Amino acid sequence: MKYIKQTLTKLMSLLVLITLSSQVAASVTDKKVLMVLSGYGQQQGEEKPGYEFDEFSKAYTVFNTNGIRVDIASPQGGKVEADKFDAKKPFNAKVLANKAIMTKLNNTLSIRNLEAKAYDAIFIVGGKGAMFDLPKDTALQSLIADIYQQQGTVAAVCHGPAALVDVTLNDGSYLVANKAVNGFTNQEENLFGKKWISQFDFMLQDKLIERGAKFQSSEIMLSHVAVDERLITGQNPASTVGVATALVKALGLTPIANELDKDDHTLAIIAQFLAGDKSAITTLANHTEQYHLPLVGTYGFYYLKIAETDIQLENALALMTVAQKAINNPVLDLKIAKTQHHLGHKLAAKATLNELLASKPDYKPALDMLKTISL
Repeated sequence: MKYIKQTLTKLMSLLVLITLSSQVAASVTDKKVLMVLSGYGQQQGEEKPGYEFDEFSKAYTVFNTNGIRVDIASPQGGKVEADKFDAKKPFNAKVLANKAIMTKLNNTLSIRNLEAKAYDAIFIVGGKGAMFDLPKDTALQSLIADIYQQQGTVAAVCHGPAALVDVTLNDGSYLVANKAVNGFTNQEENLFGKKWISQFDFMLQDKLIERGAKFQSSEIMLSHVAVDERLITGQNPASTVGVATALVKALGLTPIANELDKDDHTLAIIAQFLAGDKSAITTLANHTEQYHLPLVGTYGFYYLKIAETDIQLENALALMTVAQKAINNPVLDLKIAKTQHHLGHKLAAKATLNELLASKPDYKPALDMLKTISL
């Protein structure tokens, strides 16, 4: 009798597993997303900019985790080139090891051969290459419009919304008109996109506004996702997971959470700090192993460039200071001292310079600045 009970228990467990497996399989075949990449890139973005592999891999991981089937397309089809990226990052390494998706990535479908009825949604990956070939692709414009008008969802991140600027609906209106939209901002472009900006036909933020979009954004390089019913856009690379997750929700699914990678986790706590949560700095200082401190200091360095108020200057200073030892760079140390001095913290500025000179006694910029400080 005991043996029979054990056997029945095992059979019941197996039946449950089979049932669950069939449910998962059904969900896998239920929804399908087309991921679109720029095919403009050459020489890993050195000769011509391409797409961002980080954005592709993060978005694909969200879709795959949630059982969504994926096709990959580009204007011309075939192999497309990403800008230089870190293949060792865990989320990239995982995708690179996935033979099935890499086969698709190395043999992208040609957009002109696709039909909207095959897809529930379209997701346009960013990268500066998207500013060059995607806005000019009339087949892509038609595909986006058709997917949207068949009650599908349109999503794009970073420079991906460049593909939306000339998409018109059957009534003649622009897809983005009167909708909440975002994308890579003018401020971000001027800080981080100088290599290619002179070759752009337009600034993305300006063109979206020109098309009637209700443009919204957050601080530079921090996640911001704009959702206007079935149109979902993200500001920058840090917004990728948020956009992909919002797309999963738009498809009527309950998203399975994906853990943020270390960089996105770091940018999220920076966002908390800039939103007024001053305890975030203490968290960064006390849990250095959980965050990418050099990214914190670098963020503070760039945030300083756009700071207009004393509060913004203080915030930039706090971010640079908490990462100062981790970066250990005299240029950052000097910038910290200059910011302290500008804010009237002369004693702190002098202490920063003296500490710098203790390790680099001949560092002329620090010596020169120290002479100018009168207490």
